[in-house]
Amino acid sequence: MPPPGLTGGGVLDARLKTMAAKLGGRRELHVGFLEGSTEADGTSLPMVAFIQEYGAPRAGIPPRPYFRRMIAKHKAEWPGQVAKLVKARDYDAVAALESMGEVISGELRASIAALQSPPLSKTTLMLRKMKKADPTLRDRMTYATVIEARRRVAAGKSYAGVSTKPLVDTGVMLNGIGHEVEDSA
Repeated sequence: MPPPGLTGGGVLDARLKTMAAKLGGRRELHVGFLEGSTEADGTSLPMVAFIQEYGAPRAGIPPRPYFRRMIAKHKAEWPGQVAKLVKARDYDAVAALESMGEVISGELRASIAALQSPPLSKTTLMLRKMKKADPTLRDRMTYATVIEARRRVAAGKSYAGVSTKPLVDTGVMLNGIGHEVEDSA
């Protein structure tokens, strides 16, 4: 029963029930490198993304925190964006979260594309030059190839003419970003 002086409580109650029914149960939005995604050779893309994000010191790979930077930059915006999307999608939670997944995926791609540091090693740049000269090398990269790249760098050979941007050489990471909406337990 509405408080004295307030009318239309039944209409409000009905509208709230309709909105709740449309929203359904709890949902989760997952954005990033989804489980099961792989590079062309079968290498786990989530594993590669993790190594790039946090580094692998023993392998000489420094951390490049593109994901954490994106979250820090945008996380305060997301609740308001989700609220607007829920309303714009007539309280269809799945549609709103799908749209939000597109937004966050785009922000993640932008974060990868904007990453400049730490710079790539001279060996990595030489490997890019070698792969540019022989595209089949991508499919048959071995430790011996890395040793050859190191030898060329030590000998003063030039690696000019290749992109110095981290994480975007093959486009696999940029194109491997996905999102999914799941029912939450």
